[in-house]
Amino acid sequence: MTGRDPKSIIDAGAMAVGQWLAVLVTLGLNAVDGFDVLSISFASPGIARDWGIDKATLGWVLSMELFGMALGSLLLGGVADKVGRRPTILGCLAAMAIGMFGAGQAQGVAGLLFWRLLTGLGIGGTLAAINAAAAEVSNRRWRNFAMALMVIGYPLGGIVGGMFVQRALASATWHEVFLYGAWATTGLLPLVWLLVPESVAFLDRRRPPRALERINRILVRFGHPRVSVLSEASPGAERRSIADLFKPGLLTTTVLITFVYFAHITSFYFIIKWVPKIVVDMGFEPRAAAGVLTWANVGGAVGGAIFGLIATRLGLKALTLCVLLATSVMIVWFGHGSADLASLKTTLAITGLFTNSAIAGLYLLFAQVFPTHVRATGTGFAIGVGRGGAVLAPVAAGYLFHAGFALQTVALAMASGSLMAAAALLALRVRDAD
Repeated sequence: MTGRDPKSIIDAGAMAVGQWLAVLVTLGLNAVDGFDVLSISFASPGIARDWGIDKATLGWVLSMELFGMALGSLLLGGVADKVGRRPTILGCLAAMAIGMFGAGQAQGVAGLLFWRLLTGLGIGGTLAAINAAAAEVSNRRWRNFAMALMVIGYPLGGIVGGMFVQRALASATWHEVFLYGAWATTGLLPLVWLLVPESVAFLDRRRPPRALERINRILVRFGHPRVSVLSEASPGAERRSIADLFKPGLLTTTVLITFVYFAHITSFYFIIKWVPKIVVDMGFEPRAAAGVLTWANVGGAVGGAIFGLIATRLGLKALTLCVLLATSVMIVWFGHGSADLASLKTTLAITGLFTNSAIAGLYLLFAQVFPTHVRATGTGFAIGVGRGGAVLAPVAAGYLFHAGFALQTVALAMASGSLMAAAALLALRVRDAD
């Protein structure tokens, strides 16, 4: 027995196999999120062809689950701080699976919009919860790398999904794209149940019935010593809420980090959502378009991993600032177009490397700047409001294209998001907030 508090044992102890397995499950969860979000991009050429919808309407179809993600992050991030990371993840996974199955059966725009909204709600809640879960299951030494692993799940889902869809679209319809994602989502439910325990930091703070017993069971499972007491409760801990995000100590941080995420995500989702349709409009086959998007995700996975390793040694803020600026440059470069697939794949791979590295940097910053009691709430708020940028990006680009603007002009406009994010990040004061 030891008098050390539970959170300190996790922070200072070695990373056990069980902790790495939990991190890998969050990677898998983000991968399914990545495939679920990208499924509509893979399916969009077929939807436009089968239902005869114009680009402005297609922009709304592409954006609906992003609107759901915004609502899910805002509403369910707070739930994860109240009832726990684990039950929130399980509930959101179930919502995602139902939404994907429903989208696979949709027969019209209205029905598809509803099912994509439900899918988005589940994804949004999952993102807020797994960000907190990955941070809190990791020790201090490996936390940045562990969270970067979680983040690269998103492009990995796009890579595997893209390769699979390229083959599947040779004989299957766009409906099957959603059904594949639904089965993959369903398959993660038992893995979460078995391998992702509740956060020790959450149990120590919220102190539900048998909190000490549950904490010690998790610590023993991870090979750490038991504790005899919980950490000393801070005054007013039970009265803390989302309002804490807007109190003087956190207000500036909340506003700035949310704007940085909002602005960058407009650029990120312009690439993620519109690349397949843009490539098809250049004269290439839908299967080739899926392949180009896959290379964007290859770059994203590589970039996220490299970023996570570098972030263990260099300043997180400066590193994130650099990749935000590089993102703007690459999106403008993409806007110049290309006559061959090889050049497009190279350009999108480099673009994906920088766009996803910036996402990794922002997720790491969420875990640093928001304290434990509002970590999922703050992350959910930033992601939720930021997803407004995700909703805005496909719709704005769709209307710009519909108005007759060329790709080069649209790309220049959409690249400004990451540039504005870099400017706002300069003003953010970054410090650890436990």
